[in-house]
Amino acid sequence: MILGRWIAAWLLVAVGIALAVGTLPARAATSDPAASEWVHLDYSAVRLVAATTALGDGDRVPLGLHIRLADGWKTYWRSPGDAGLPADADWSASENLAAAEFAWPAPRRYTLLGLETLGYEGEVVLPVTARPARPDAPMSVRATVHYLICEDICIPQTAELSLTVPPGPAAPSAFAHLIGRYQNRVPGSGDDVGLTIDSIAFGREREGAALVVRAGSTGAPFGEPDVFIESPDQPIFAKPRVRLTDDGHGAVFTIPAGEAGAVAPSLAGAAVTVTLVDGERAMEGRFTVAEAEVGGLATGTTLPLSWIAVLGLAVVGGLILNLMPCVLPVLSIKLLSVVGHGGGPARPVRLGFLAAAAGIVFSFLVLAGALAALKAGGAVIGWGIQFQQPWFLITMTLVVSLFAGNLWGVFAVRLPGAIADAGARLGHGQGLGGHFLTGALATLLATPCSAPFLGTAVGFALAQGTFEIFAVLTAVGIGLALPYLAVAAFPRLATSLPRPGRWMIILRRVLGFALAGTAVWLLSVLAAQVGVVAAAVVGLVAAAAVLAVGGATRMGRPWGRRGAAAAAIGLAAVAFLVPARFASDAAAAADAAWQPLDEAAIAAHVAAGQVVYVNVTADWCITCKVNETLVLNSRDVRAWLAQDEVVAMRGDWTRPNDDIARFLARFGRYGIPFDAVFGPALPDGAALPELLTVEAVRGGLDRARADTVAAGPGDNGPAAQEPAPGDPIAGADAVTGFRR
Repeated sequence: MILGRWIAAWLLVAVGIALAVGTLPARAATSDPAASEWVHLDYSAVRLVAATTALGDGDRVPLGLHIRLADGWKTYWRSPGDAGLPADADWSASENLAAAEFAWPAPRRYTLLGLETLGYEGEVVLPVTARPARPDAPMSVRATVHYLICEDICIPQTAELSLTVPPGPAAPSAFAHLIGRYQNRVPGSGDDVGLTIDSIAFGREREGAALVVRAGSTGAPFGEPDVFIESPDQPIFAKPRVRLTDDGHGAVFTIPAGEAGAVAPSLAGAAVTVTLVDGERAMEGRFTVAEAEVGGLATGTTLPLSWIAVLGLAVVGGLILNLMPCVLPVLSIKLLSVVGHGGGPARPVRLGFLAAAAGIVFSFLVLAGALAALKAGGAVIGWGIQFQQPWFLITMTLVVSLFAGNLWGVFAVRLPGAIADAGARLGHGQGLGGHFLTGALATLLATPCSAPFLGTAVGFALAQGTFEIFAVLTAVGIGLALPYLAVAAFPRLATSLPRPGRWMIILRRVLGFALAGTAVWLLSVLAAQVGVVAAAVVGLVAAAAVLAVGGATRMGRPWGRRGAAAAAIGLAAVAFLVPARFASDAAAAADAAWQPLDEAAIAAHVAAGQVVYVNVTADWCITCKVNETLVLNSRDVRAWLAQDEVVAMRGDWTRPNDDIARFLARFGRYGIPFDAVFGPALPDGAALPELLTVEAVRGGLDRARADTVAAGPGDNGPAAQEPAPGDPIAGADAVTGFRR
């Protein structure tokens, strides 16, 4: 029994010895002279590794600080964010080590309870460039490493690490691939990964100060890009608002740089480090922050204006829209709205003009809903894009023709139900429904126009979300409705006019021809899209519709001059459209000096020292035609655009064109007219005012040339001119000079 116990004990000892002996070779086999031993700490482990087996020529030796973290724990980047500490090392105990420098792979962003931190989780290797003092002696690296790890709590870690790299020919070690993998994640210039940082500008918005960074991707489109700003005086770690452009190949980051209501110090002129990260791709660079004026930055880089400023611009732009050429064709409706109340009581005036204002605002709400739905569906949106749709032009031609027939007395509009009864009780034949439709029609015909201040406000809205679109377009509608609201507030403006009489009948017939002219204009726009024959057919159908409605309402009563006047709509359309082929040929000859808009070619022309003038127009944009007639076709401007160093490009937005829409969006514009100049002094371009002048064109061309010198105090040259409202020359792109 005792013998059996001794035998069993000896067997256990033998097995233990055998296991110990068996593990020693394996342990020795895994030991590598190119790595230090792991130092295991709470929830992490750390070691030093070398990418080469020897010093080689001794110029530099790639090392790595290898950190492994338990699940859920993280450590920090060189700029940790709102909390945390980066890794650090004391190399003073080393021998034959002249210098050692960390490199930092691109981090990830972590958000917790409103705090933004930047760092790594799981595993990371921080590349270290070591420089031996002598290449013919061993380099003994001894480091006291400090780093912080955090989960729900944070634990400072300290480890003593040592690694010796002998002299001799260098060969890749077993850790060369590991170090190289993380070295490739260290942000560079961006050329090798197809990333660019185009501009950075500082401005102020209603939530506080902000930086706007514009970036591009020449390879694959952006996935989930992020940007980190490092400033020695004012660190900024806030999470940016990101808007992708150009089918994902462009990105605009708006980064809060101060608290709402606080006066944050300006970063304009400061040198900052910008790190752009998109998945495995990253780049960084040192940039000088530009100063950005509110209006220029809002249109050029989509930094939001304060809400008071945006809504104020929207109201003023809508008010000015009443004076724009697009709205002049419906002057007859507006004029009749006033003179029809001459000598009448004040109450119907107030209600009628309030109904017209309601029609305007309601139409803008419908337009806002349509634009928001299109944007949510991924469509390219813009101001006045409904005029690119033939069905809209056909519908509007029929509606305007029927309005003209009504003014000529061919028929009277009978509104059913309570609306007609209310109108009758008010003693006014048109009724509230008619006034409401008058406002709606004025809105629909006004939308091809862009007025001063309107482009800035609408550009802001269309670049934001659904709420902003509804808010800004409602404000534009209120601005357009202000004249109606003014008459409603002061009805004597209408009631003090003479009572309607025979003169009123004559005026209605004369003004009916103004609406007939509007129908002809709509048909001319339609002809550019579907052809002359199809547009002529639509014109004849519109005339037939007027006659048919008139016949149905009058039950065979003699037509006389009224029927002839209605038929004149169709005849005028045919008379206008038959020679349209010759007119289009003449227009083509006039356009021979213009090249088609080619955004990719602009940079090449600018690099060659040329100035590029870009004009975006459409057949349905009356303001564009006014600009062309009064300015672009003037003798002086034609001569300037014909110079050898000037290239004139024209984009035709009569039909939907996503490339033109994206080009406009880069300037924060979503409507036309749009004119811009590019050149050696303005490589990113500068927009001109919506209403052109010869002086504005000349000033833009002068500013874009390479030999332009910024005007100092007291100078009166073109460079000293103040930018027009909505002109992004004061914004980030024009100031920084960074190229796309």
